[in-house]
Amino acid sequence: MNVLYFAWVRERIGVPREQVETTARTVNDLVVELRAREERYAAAFEDLSALRVAVDQTLAEFDAPLDGVREVAFFPPMTGG
Repeated sequence: MNVLYFAWVRERIGVPREQVETTARTVNDLVVELRAREERYAAAFEDLSALRVAVDQTLAEFDAPLDGVREVAFFPPMTGG
């Protein structure tokens, strides 16, 4: 699955996207796997309340299932102005 990172999430992890082999059943499970990779992922996913997620380009919750999903994107909340 393609995993995309935007804004400060990308800055902390150091890449804008990557192909991830995963057995995760939900976005939360994917986050647990990513956090375990190394410190930069743990730092990026430290506070999930500061993140939003899109699954196949549709905003989703962290308990969203990943069955058949091709893309997950993580980004900070958007602000207007």
